[in-house]
Amino acid sequence: MALWRRSVPTVRPLDAGDRDAALAVCLRDPVGAVLAGVQAERLGEPGPPGTELLGIFGSDDPDAGPAGLCWAGANLVPVQVGELLMDDLVEHVRRRGRRCSSIVGPAEEVLSLWDRLAPVWTRPREVRPDQPSMVIDGDPAVPADPAVRLAQRDELAEVVPASVAMFTEEVGYDPTVVGGAYAARVAELVANGRTYVRIDRDEVIFKADVGALALGVAQIQGVWVHPDHRGQGLASAGMAAVVADVRARLAPTVSLYVNSYNTAALALYDRVGFRRVGTYATVLF
Repeated sequence: MALWRRSVPTVRPLDAGDRDAALAVCLRDPVGAVLAGVQAERLGEPGPPGTELLGIFGSDDPDAGPAGLCWAGANLVPVQVGELLMDDLVEHVRRRGRRCSSIVGPAEEVLSLWDRLAPVWTRPREVRPDQPSMVIDGDPAVPADPAVRLAQRDELAEVVPASVAMFTEEVGYDPTVVGGAYAARVAELVANGRTYVRIDRDEVIFKADVGALALGVAQIQGVWVHPDHRGQGLASAGMAAVVADVRARLAPTVSLYVNSYNTAALALYDRVGFRRVGTYATVLF
């Protein structure tokens, strides 16, 4: 007796023809899906070698779109991958091998994915299971710092060291020791008008980046205040300036995620007017 077999792949890389269906999946939760949404909006454009936006299909109907997604690049980002689809995704990812430096996204999916990959992948440097996801979609609740502005290309000599200091403090190692990709990313954000700074006496004392922009959501990353200037209210006023400009120029909703143990940051974002809407998780390799 012949065994039943699906006529369409359970998991496959998506292409330009899948763009609308992929965006529809992301739009179920734009804040949770913004990292993958960047890639969904770019479907059909050339991407970095070895990267792909995967569709996970829950139906044998060839006309049905994907039920879930997963961006597989420098990060592994699951989107709307429920328990019924997770094993299929894991099988594909295991065959592909680990090429990412982190798994990040909505906590329920990230932790479910990691539970299945942990027995066969490298032990991570850290698992951050509880990272409040916060948004603001109105005016900030505190006055903005008028000295916060977009960084300029001729200021990379000041911006790159500040970005490296932020990353080293947050992640635990200097990203420039593994090549030039990090500095190139900093330069790209500056060139695209997505890095905000306050510079005093040729030194960055406040910095924040729009690290992801898609689906009407701008996700802020890399928020940093120079250690010598902390405790002076620069972060709240700086974030108010960032929120106001981003909402006027880039997207109506501004989001970010923060470690649950960082009570100072949580209090800061609450003062600015952010509210919690969900939970992210990150597995760092």
